[in-house]
Amino acid sequence: MMIKIIAKRMELGKTGIQVPSMIFGTSSLGNLYEAYSYEQKLELIIAALECFPDGIVFDSAGKYGAGLALETLGLALNDLQVPKDKVLISNKLGWQRTHLEGEPTFEKDVWKDLSHDAVQNISYEGVINCFDEGNSLLKGYETLLVSIHDPDEYLDMAQSREDYEKRFAHILEGYDALNELKQAGRVKAIGVGSKNWKVIQKIYSEVKLDWVMIANSMTIYNHPEELFHFMRKLEKEGVGIINSAVFQSGFLVGGDHYDYKIMEESDPNYLPRHTWREQFFQLCKAQKIDPAHACIQFGLQLPGVNSIALNSTSPARIQANADFCATKLPDSFWDSCKEHGLIADYLSEFNLNETT
Repeated sequence: MMIKIIAKRMELGKTGIQVPSMIFGTSSLGNLYEAYSYEQKLELIIAALECFPDGIVFDSAGKYGAGLALETLGLALNDLQVPKDKVLISNKLGWQRTHLEGEPTFEKDVWKDLSHDAVQNISYEGVINCFDEGNSLLKGYETLLVSIHDPDEYLDMAQSREDYEKRFAHILEGYDALNELKQAGRVKAIGVGSKNWKVIQKIYSEVKLDWVMIANSMTIYNHPEELFHFMRKLEKEGVGIINSAVFQSGFLVGGDHYDYKIMEESDPNYLPRHTWREQFFQLCKAQKIDPAHACIQFGLQLPGVNSIALNSTSPARIQANADFCATKLPDSFWDSCKEHGLIADYLSEFNLNETT
């Protein structure tokens, strides 16, 4: 039986939108790494709803299983007859369904047993199409938090400086579309979701954002000082921050993938990561702390962070993660992390238990 989590709720920047400390990531609903049955996915959604009965936020994207995650979420919410006012859905836009020929062409070997492929479509019209497609797949539940997904990947495909500038102009056109949706009252807040935080910074210099989702960039293992100070700036300027992928695709809690790539122990390029993880696990074991708890609390307590987005394939892990979000760790643990060189020197004056 699930136990109701008394989760801290915070305003997402200055949007007026209250979010719990944990947002439910839906990539597993799109068959990330493994194909799951609808019954298994339904159990995950039920577990998440039971943890946050006062209101839950689902984070999804057209890229997740080429729309499968959105489709599954919509089906489940309808089957469970979840009141619409208890659900807030974030849809990261920019990837659209297309016909599948053989294996999916995006993020090969990551998504399993799909019926569709997905292509990146970032432009004014592309973003509107992705928004409409997402709402159609959600079957009556609507997206109220919107963002452009993977603008960094879109820019990385540029063949020249001229092409790069053209692609960035497409991104800005996409934000024109999102601003029109907001002005029309169809969405509540506009953000960005990117693995490369410097692309978030570049977009923020051109676009008024309500919130940002920083993915794979600010974790207990990887926490650039420049990004830390950028987060301080966002906090000061009232921009909400959602910290995502704080497990680095599961590697920091024992998985084989780091940022969606397999980390072969035999590859010398990956040895520093394996060495760090072993030291981290030893410290956690000595202090009787779950590594996931440490990752979550580190990611949650950083400047300006209102919530973290977590994906799970286990109902029990969903509840555990929600508990970890609500439970701070002792200062002695963070002191030990600093003493063992597990976290950067610049954090020596930063108290992880004194931020919002």
